[in-house]
Amino acid sequence: MSQLLRVQCFTVSQDGFGAGEGQSLERPFGHADPTALFSWAGATASWVNRTDPGGTRGLDDYFTRDHARSMGAEIMGRNKFGPQRGPWKDYEWKGWWGETPPFHTPVFVLTHHERPSFTLSDTTFHFLNAKPAEALALAKEAAGGRDVRLGGGVSTVREFLDAGLVDTMHIAVAPVDIGRGERLWKSPTELLDRFHLETVPSASGVTHLLFWRR
Repeated sequence: MSQLLRVQCFTVSQDGFGAGEGQSLERPFGHADPTALFSWAGATASWVNRTDPGGTRGLDDYFTRDHARSMGAEIMGRNKFGPQRGPWKDYEWKGWWGETPPFHTPVFVLTHHERPSFTLSDTTFHFLNAKPAEALALAKEAAGGRDVRLGGGVSTVREFLDAGLVDTMHIAVAPVDIGRGERLWKSPTELLDRFHLETVPSASGVTHLLFWRR
């Protein structure tokens, strides 16, 4: 079976934004309220960042269980890794996730300003100045036959979509408007020339959009 490049559990607002304006250390999603966007995932029993027992079961949990299923590597943009821009002033910043990042795989961070790789727990971060196809080839090799997750942010997902490299996507649409920021689309129908689409509403209020390549 061929390896897939998958977008999984990626959340946008109902007006198509994945993050707001003004990202900073204090506000990773800019002016947008992350609770309004991601509470559906955080409430589930299987959410990757859950540290206590409990959580909901059902449709939303079905999708969060897939967040790590069969994933052997992740690709992300520098904006997902941290709020810094331009050349690295130092190497102290090691991501938002503390000493035990939730990836448990190699992670390839796309950046114009490379830095040495480092390992936290069972996650190794690599920093690449590479085109999407080049980064995907490296990630697939590191994934050892498993799939590669395209973790975001929005500009990175769009870059790989434009390059025709994404195989499947699960996008959760939260019932909130952000109004400005990083926009994935004006309408998901923009992708119907390249993808099939199935829409699955959830009792939590989010709508799950499932895309797979035509």
